[in-house]
Amino acid sequence: MTIYLVRHGRAGNRAAWLGDDEDRPLSDAGHMQARLLVDVLDDAQFEHILSSPYVRCMETVVPLAAARRMAVEPAEGLAEGAELAKALELVRKYAGSGAVMCTHGDVLPMILEYAHQHGVDLGKNPKCPKGCTWVLETDGTYEIRAARYVPPPSS
Repeated sequence: MTIYLVRHGRAGNRAAWLGDDEDRPLSDAGHMQARLLVDVLDDAQFEHILSSPYVRCMETVVPLAAARRMAVEPAEGLAEGAELAKALELVRKYAGSGAVMCTHGDVLPMILEYAHQHGVDLGKNPKCPKGCTWVLETDGTYEIRAARYVPPPSS
């Protein structure tokens, strides 16, 4: 099956945000990316939508969840600063049914590095900009066997 690993859309400036960083929302551009993610994943097959509990991640997948009439499941294993083992546990758990997983700029590259170390070709210069999606193909052992980059949607 397939895991669609999404980095949250553009968010407001971290340095300018006065509240708890977990509460920092998407910017207007990030909300546009979130709406366009629905089109990016239009043909995708998955049974779950998981997200870091951080507001900017949840907001990234809410339009997709609404379009698919699905719930967003908060997952600490996708939160900023999560351990690789916790993130991989989620990938393996949902590999059999397919899932969209929204995470952060530290967790996504960590998962990709793990895949690369286990023989997955990530291309010449793997990228992880805000709003991008990595399509991870898994096998019967729930290990990542292939990965494909999808750039962030633009209007």
